[in-house]
Amino acid sequence: MPEHDAVFAPREQLLTFEELHRLTSLLVTQMGVNRVRITGGEPLVRRELPTLIQMLAGIPGLEDLSLTTNGVLLAEHADALRDAGLQRLNISLDTLDESTFQRISRRSGLAKVIEGIDAAIAAGFQSVKLNALAIAGVSEPEITRLAEFAIDRGVSIRFIEFMPLDSDRDWTSAKVLTGDRLLAILRERFGEVTPIQRADQSQPSEDFLVGRGRVGIIRSVSEPFCGSCDRLRITADGSMRNCLFASEETPLRELMRSGAHDQVLADQIASCVAAKKAAHGIDDASFSPPIRPMYSIGG
Repeated sequence: MPEHDAVFAPREQLLTFEELHRLTSLLVTQMGVNRVRITGGEPLVRRELPTLIQMLAGIPGLEDLSLTTNGVLLAEHADALRDAGLQRLNISLDTLDESTFQRISRRSGLAKVIEGIDAAIAAGFQSVKLNALAIAGVSEPEITRLAEFAIDRGVSIRFIEFMPLDSDRDWTSAKVLTGDRLLAILRERFGEVTPIQRADQSQPSEDFLVGRGRVGIIRSVSEPFCGSCDRLRITADGSMRNCLFASEETPLRELMRSGAHDQVLADQIASCVAAKKAAHGIDDASFSPPIRPMYSIGG
């Protein structure tokens, strides 16, 4: 469920908190969904976000409520989010070098991200995880440093293979730092890397015991997990997507605003799910990345 700043869409095109709550309630109470993640773009730029968190946390049957953030604004919001009922946090951290941080994110602010990570740990969330994008030719020097950073703070980190979702359309398969290469780098530094059995087969991450900590690898390109994926995405402007790489989406905003009953929405959602393809097709010659950039899809 991605949120992003109104600079990318007029405010009236974004779902209101009430509309987000309605859709989430429908999915949870009538359609079997029990986990919700707020993503982006950057969710923390949405004003009064803790209010939305509190609304969603009160939905009967919702077992897990989490949020993914770039961490820049997290230090000032961590306590309020925890108090509102947020259970888990994923924080993006691709590098510990400021110049590399600016190269990847096109802004300064690494110190703010680290401050946000420490604030999240101090706030006492059920789980704090770090997400690191793995780009060949950029990320190799960062892997062990990031793993050590996470281990020292008692949090887990997941390395995610670079996917064709960059707004510059600069992705090529040669820029994918594969899971096999990531494991080799970790073994060179830490020695034994022990697989951990997945508790949930829909979990995208392969987890490993590395030193004193836990490291995950998401092989979204080299070994796609489409067969076990059960995720749906609702964009901030009110469309449902059945795959991160979907070329089509199901509009729900105008249905709600025109007075559609919940059953009409449920039927549209069911049709969207039924149309889900067997695989994302990155390795297919006819593959074309989605028109929407990642910040408006949600990770």
